[in-house]
Amino acid sequence: MYDAGDCWAFSTVAAVEGVTEISSGNLIPLSEQQILDCSIDGNRGCGGGWMDNAFKYIIKNQGIASEADYPYKEVQGTCEDAQVKAAAKISNFEDVKPNDEQALLQAVAMQPVSICIEGSGPDFQSYKGGIFNGGCGTQCSHAVAIVGFGATEDGMKAGVRLRLMRSCRDVDAPEGLCGIATKPSYPVA
Repeated sequence: MYDAGDCWAFSTVAAVEGVTEISSGNLIPLSEQQILDCSIDGNRGCGGGWMDNAFKYIIKNQGIASEADYPYKEVQGTCEDAQVKAAAKISNFEDVKPNDEQALLQAVAMQPVSICIEGSGPDFQSYKGGIFNGGCGTQCSHAVAIVGFGATEDGMKAGVRLRLMRSCRDVDAPEGLCGIATKPSYPVA
């Protein structure tokens, strides 16, 4: 279980928004608040959670509301999923083979993927731009979504594009930099 607040809900929603846009052609901002309030099987709201549990909730609930219908409040509240209509649905989710960066890159080539990383170190906390290759361990402490990969303009280091950050790939560790390949998963539209 992550103990990094509500990042797991944002990672989940980013992946669902991505696959929804790919399958429907429409980018619909979805509700992180609904995930925090209602995805309680195996999750603890702002106290941490797992994206797979949130994907299971969305499937069981037959969808997730839009951000406009169920806005973010920055604190966990009472579940109101019966009062809002689904703006997006997923039929399933897949776990990518752990500790296999090549499998992760193949999944990311198709759609955004939810991952966990170690984001508690000082290098990570002070990241301001460019390609991150600072010191970090591999314990899951933060959840993000990978939205693409490529190389720098000067061709130096290949990178993985996280939502709002870029980091190195192809490091000499099966779990990847900061544990990027330890527990990846993605929703299926």
